Amino acid sequence: MALTWRYVVQPDGDFCRIANIDGSLDDISDEELARLWSGVANDEQPNRPCSRCGTTLLLQWNGPLVTGVWMELCATCDAHRPAARAFIDWYADPDRDLTAVPGLFEAWETETMNAHGWWSRTPQPGTEPGASAHLTLVPPGPVARADAEPPETD
Repeated sequence: MALTWRYVVQPDGDFCRIANIDGSLDDISDEELARLWSGVANDEQPNRPCSRCGTTLLLQWNGPLVTGVWMELCATCDAHRPAARAFIDWYADPDRDLTAVPGLFEAWETETMNAHGWWSRTPQPGTEPGASAHLTLVPPGPVARADAEPPETD
């Protein structure tokens, strides 16, 4: 099963990410995805304040499935983190490049998940060049890393 992401980005910076499993969305144009997404009620969730400082968030997002991580992008609290800073700068730029969202979001997501104690593995050897790596998350805690020695058992 191959997983890639398709993004729909609005000029105001609002966006959604849709799973493209085994190329199921390859025949759907960006315009059609945008039309389908525009019918979704985006006003269902009120803007939450930052859980750290209380200011309005630029972005709030559920982390990858089964992680239980709630990700927040706050211009005040996250400005010191490189990927977050790049995303904050993108939001502040009125002439923002809408095609930059996938790279900015995925870098921020990885940085945020790492800050929560999760890590992502690098692409496995033998994958075709240019293929998007599937994000494989390993939970924090006493779990052996694939590239580490196995833990000793008594």
